[in-house]
Amino acid sequence: MEKVVIVTGANSGIGLALCDRLLTEDSQLRLCLACRNMQRAEAARTVLLTSHTDSHVDVLHLDVGSVQSVLTAAEEVKARYSRIDFLYLNAGIMPNPQVDVRAFFMGLFSRNVINMFATAEGLLTQQDRLNSDGLQEVFATNLFGHFFLIRELEPLLCDAGHTSRVVWTSSSNARRSAFSIEDMQHRNGTEPYSSSKYASDMLSLALNRHKNSQGLFSSVICPGLVMTNLTYGILPSFFWTLIMPIMWLIRIFTNTFTLTPYNGAEALHWLFLQKPESLDPRAKYHSLTSGLGTNYTQPRQMDIDDERSEVLFSKLLELEKVVRRKLSKKNADNEAHRQYLGEIE
Repeated sequence: MEKVVIVTGANSGIGLALCDRLLTEDSQLRLCLACRNMQRAEAARTVLLTSHTDSHVDVLHLDVGSVQSVLTAAEEVKARYSRIDFLYLNAGIMPNPQVDVRAFFMGLFSRNVINMFATAEGLLTQQDRLNSDGLQEVFATNLFGHFFLIRELEPLLCDAGHTSRVVWTSSSNARRSAFSIEDMQHRNGTEPYSSSKYASDMLSLALNRHKNSQGLFSSVICPGLVMTNLTYGILPSFFWTLIMPIMWLIRIFTNTFTLTPYNGAEALHWLFLQKPESLDPRAKYHSLTSGLGTNYTQPRQMDIDDERSEVLFSKLLELEKVVRRKLSKKNADNEAHRQYLGEIE
């Protein structure tokens, strides 16, 4: 039976590189590109089919930052497929990143330069905002939308006698210090990206605790420092032109500078080949590249604990109930408005 693989944020960067690698590994799988921009999704599908002419590649409109879009997409997935083998939760945003230029240049010529590039610790902030659902945009896109999608797809993910996998694209920027369980949406902070990624690490642990017995296994990866649209948006283009030679030089001495999307997708591809029972739920699987250009995957223990991850899981379930009530009321109001317009015409 062909495997069904869904990848969110699949139209470019690490997501597209992963799709190419998966089709190279198994040309018989059924691949679904779940993307917000359908024009870019179709373009990505064309690129993949050019290289993998006999493959099955579908596209799906999905904006994980919108609960209505998640619901609509989930219904379409359940109508299309009878099972899901892999759900790669790769879509993410980092809106309006701001760099502390002084800290950047001080770090550039210090012993901390590698860690600065690898984690952006103490260097990077973002300007978040509320979305149309009244949720913080980064939290909604990077975490809650994917959680909501999992909940909607549980009939396909938690099917008796079938093992399914959820894989989160996290980050080395995921830090405990950026996350507060009392402010899980990060309304009061300036590092929503770091907060959302740390939350996804915790959520993965909680999902394993609650869902392994139902055949669902969750893993977390870090792609390393990869040059993608997300990364290029952090600094002006001329900065990257200036520092790229330095970054390639540094890569000789560190394995975290994967730099290309293909290299960054290494851990995502590696997990595709593993038996879920052999994986450590407390580990983050890192894509690494040696100075000679050899790619490999290495597990590293995450700075998370069971109690906090359980609290987060419970709070997300409560938020899910609130969001569903609001959405139900909104849809009912819209339907009543349509009926009223029909009556007066």
